[in-house]
Amino acid sequence: MKGNVIKYEQDNIDTDVIIPGQYLKIHDYAELASHAMEGLDPQFHSKVKEGDFILSGKNFGCGSSREHAP
Repeated sequence: MKGNVIKYEQDNIDTDVIIPGQYLKIHDYAELASHAMEGLDPQFHSKVKEGDFILSGKNFGCGSSREHAP
């Protein structure tokens, strides 16, 4: 596996942070990706590339079930 690591030291980065609820009606994946993690890191979409890894504190992805939040 190859890729860069994007590190967030916070615990409990939940699905509302990964993809904010206001964008859940978007079905265009490129547009949706432009909003990923924007509340935590407004530059996330320009930093992350295919194959990169997110390293975070405990409980990444907690919260409500969301098909949009991988």
